[in-house]
Amino acid sequence: MSNQIIIGSPTESAAAVSPVEAGAFGSFASGVALTIMTRLLMLLGTVGASVIVARWLGPEGLGSLAVLNTTIVLASTIGSLGLTSSNTYFIAKDRRTVAAVWANTIVFALFGGTLVAMVVIALAKFKPGLFGGVSPDLIMIAAVSLPFQFLLSLGLYVLLSMDRIRQMNFLDAMAPALALFNAILVLLVFGSTLKILVSFNTAATVVLSAGMLWAVQRLLARQKDRRPFRPNGELFKGAIAYGLRFYIPLIAAILIFRFDLLIVNHFRGAAEAGVYAVASQFANLLTMLPGVIAMLLFPRVASYQDPRAEFAIQVTRHVSFVMLIMCGVVAVGSLLLPLIYGARFADATIQLLILLPGVCLIGIESVLVQHFTGTGLPIAIPVFWLITLAVSLGLNLALVPVFGARGAAVTSTLSYALIFVLVTIYFRMKTGHRFIDIFLLRRDELHELLAIFHRVIFSK
Repeated sequence: MSNQIIIGSPTESAAAVSPVEAGAFGSFASGVALTIMTRLLMLLGTVGASVIVARWLGPEGLGSLAVLNTTIVLASTIGSLGLTSSNTYFIAKDRRTVAAVWANTIVFALFGGTLVAMVVIALAKFKPGLFGGVSPDLIMIAAVSLPFQFLLSLGLYVLLSMDRIRQMNFLDAMAPALALFNAILVLLVFGSTLKILVSFNTAATVVLSAGMLWAVQRLLARQKDRRPFRPNGELFKGAIAYGLRFYIPLIAAILIFRFDLLIVNHFRGAAEAGVYAVASQFANLLTMLPGVIAMLLFPRVASYQDPRAEFAIQVTRHVSFVMLIMCGVVAVGSLLLPLIYGARFADATIQLLILLPGVCLIGIESVLVQHFTGTGLPIAIPVFWLITLAVSLGLNLALVPVFGARGAAVTSTLSYALIFVLVTIYFRMKTGHRFIDIFLLRRDELHELLAIFHRVIFSK
């Protein structure tokens, strides 16, 4: 995976700190604002589709769909071998490589994605217990989308590294928009089944991947100084080698964020997994702000190496301030979940309240750590994630069978807090900044934020 106006002016004033603002990249604040507005529209699609599925198919149907979506996300992330990060890193450092990187990406997505899809289908056939009560037929239909999902997700990061924020946001937003359209068409209009809905969602991924091919090809056609558009074995070897450095934290993070739902589904069934899917969905939505900022910050840090991390720290201070406010608002809004989704989702409120402290911390950490991901990723960061993953899996396996989804929520909060503490202490050791300087807004920054807020609210 947040925001915009709050980050606006302070990051604009950071141009003196980050020369990339006036060079290869456009305005950081504008990119954040545009991406956030897009993500808010995506939120409508995501929540709207989940409400329709919950109302028409119940917790069991929503739980099964959540397991399918989680399986695809896990498979595509694990199978990508860290290329999302390494491609972004290499293109940000030398944009002339984009054509060769994209040619390598297409080949990898088609062959690697197909291989991963075959593995998922085989697991569904021979180890159906891994997916609880979800039908192997549904898993097979969803798995067909994997090569196209590879192409789509890798392509988004190519657009990001080239600072094509509008194109990236448009294609990214189409996925939840089509998911909502499919839910309305399949469930409300035709009154059909979950199997048909999953088939429509797979078809939508195929269409979006074709759109990604078109968008990147247009980008390449306009670039004058670049390498030839053909697979480059040497470049691919370097990208894989570097991507594996990102692979451990990437996989650990996705397992911590997603695997708990599968564990709940395995031990407690699809109905309880459906309730937890609602709570975790809203918790993950809170990471939208830091996720967007981290995503846009990464190529800038990679392009301009700053050992003191001044730009990253300034952004982190603003994110810390906003996350506290957002989590407080969501804590109050969590009381509305049973009214929106139905009485059977009442425990989602408790689960979300348990998740909120950890979500606040992991959101801040995701921005702060970009200093390390953009400057070569020291080995300590993957080690921290391995430690956190071990703790997360251990606690989930111990707590979920006994306490169900609430146990998963407690585990998530503790895991998020652990990685936050580890990265923060390491950051202070490497940069020498005090904790108060990293996380607490300065007086002038706070006054500037309040002035921006006043202008936005009361301007005519």
